[in-house]
Amino acid sequence: MSPHLVFDIAHLLAGAMVLISLMMLYQDRLTALIKVFALQAVALAASVAWQAYAHDAPHLYVTAAIALIFKAIALPLALQRMVTRLGLHRQVETAVATGPTMLAGLGLVGLSLVIMLPVTATSDPLAREDLAFALSVVLLGLLMMVTRRNAVSQIIGFMSMENGLILAATGARGMPLVVEISVAFSVLIAFIVIGVVLFHIRERFDTVDVDALDRFRGGRS
Repeated sequence: MSPHLVFDIAHLLAGAMVLISLMMLYQDRLTALIKVFALQAVALAASVAWQAYAHDAPHLYVTAAIALIFKAIALPLALQRMVTRLGLHRQVETAVATGPTMLAGLGLVGLSLVIMLPVTATSDPLAREDLAFALSVVLLGLLMMVTRRNAVSQIIGFMSMENGLILAATGARGMPLVVEISVAFSVLIAFIVIGVVLFHIRERFDTVDVDALDRFRGGRS
């Protein structure tokens, strides 16, 4: 296969993750946000699988399978079940309006390109743009955590940041398989702990809105 085609497909998949991250910022309903996160995980799995082919790194296929099974299927289903059992409002509560948030997101994407492309000028051409896209995904996930009031949407923002880190690691010719497996199990355990905490918060305070929890804490002090 032509090297140019390999580069183009790799950059297309990584760029799709950035686009999906922007779509996540636009969502105003939890159900839609969870579905878009699952779509981002599918794009991550496809990108990692393509990197495995491009770099001739078979162990990255395991990373792609982990991303597909855990992030695209298991976690979205668990999140949807959590939303249903907690009886959460379907509306995503935001601290900043959608318009300014989208503009900030576009600015972060531009900032990522401006920072990473000169720094990685001497790097592998296949990894250079992917690292810039990965930084964009990480910053957009952080922006979601900052601009969302609901704890579930903040969890999704955190998971999106982790997707960006995985994209960066695979773009830099991958990481040891034992690290990938340990990261997957760490994320799974963290998600279980977060779920238990959310259930206790919901039972105690009848909400998972972080602003409401801050007001309650202020009333106690």
